[in-house]
Amino acid sequence: MSRADRFLRACRGLPVDTTPVWIMRQAGRYLPEYQAVRSRVGFLELCKRPDLATEVTLQPVDRLGVDAAILFSDILIPVEAMGAPVIMGDAGPSLPEPVRDESAIDRLRVLEPESVGFVLDAVRMIRAALSDQVPLIGFSGAPFTLASYLVEGGGSKSFIEIKRLMFQRPELAHRLLDKLAKSMGRYLAAQVGAGAQVVQIFDSWAGVLAPEDYETFALPYTRQVIEALPAPRVPVIIFGTETAGLLERLRDTGADVVGVDWRIEIDVARARLGPGVPVQGNLDPCALFLPREHLARRVEDVLRRAGPSGHIFNLGHGILPPTPVDSAIAMVDIVHERGRARASQ
Repeated sequence: MSRADRFLRACRGLPVDTTPVWIMRQAGRYLPEYQAVRSRVGFLELCKRPDLATEVTLQPVDRLGVDAAILFSDILIPVEAMGAPVIMGDAGPSLPEPVRDESAIDRLRVLEPESVGFVLDAVRMIRAALSDQVPLIGFSGAPFTLASYLVEGGGSKSFIEIKRLMFQRPELAHRLLDKLAKSMGRYLAAQVGAGAQVVQIFDSWAGVLAPEDYETFALPYTRQVIEALPAPRVPVIIFGTETAGLLERLRDTGADVVGVDWRIEIDVARARLGPGVPVQGNLDPCALFLPREHLARRVEDVLRRAGPSGHIFNLGHGILPPTPVDSAIAMVDIVHERGRARASQ
């Protein structure tokens, strides 16, 4: 089995020669070669330059030996194209014009994919450069997470503004979420048309919702995004943090693979999701600071719990900037070595 096949087969729950592995934020600040590029350009310029986005997307593929590449971009890129200004600072993104009333929601445009043509150009360039060595993952934010950024004006600890909108003006919240669902459906469909072979939907803030509120304000809109993808549909991965209480609802979005963070054992997650549901995850990103022998034990535990098929190894969230590159390489090597041994049993 080729390296190009195992990730796609695992997304479908099919047997593989070893467990595939990739890392969220694998093209990022922990890599010296990424830092060298970033020293020349700002983050948004990097996202909007297809040549540079291609360069940094490819950096970890050979350096780490991962089984998939993921488009270098940001979940707020299409939001900016919808008419919401975005500032990317060292403390994270901020939106200086929060969307909190009817007129602000109405001013947002439903995304036209050509307005982010640089993303689609990057997808095409990356696919050509990869030469089918490994598959390419496209991505977007989930409607609820994007709505949270828009309404809060950036990140949040309490999410009081988005919840106030949901609870006091639910009709406006639904209007905003529907506009975002239409936009992200178009956005991901365009990425697939340009060459993305898998897509991941990041619902980073879903874990702040009670189950009832996830069912009302998140699940139907993520499902709407997935249903907008062209047939035959590429595999879809859904991922959120602190979502151990929402796993079955993540499954019910219609995604093919459910990402699991490190706050729940992955065998417990699989049991709750039911047979035939592939999973992705779920090593604590800080485990990469362990000595190699302790890291190996953590990796082996995840592999043992997840089982030999229908599992994509990943961290339970994005790799952290201070992570030693050698630790990331070691993790990938251990996954492949131990995964190959398990698959042959």
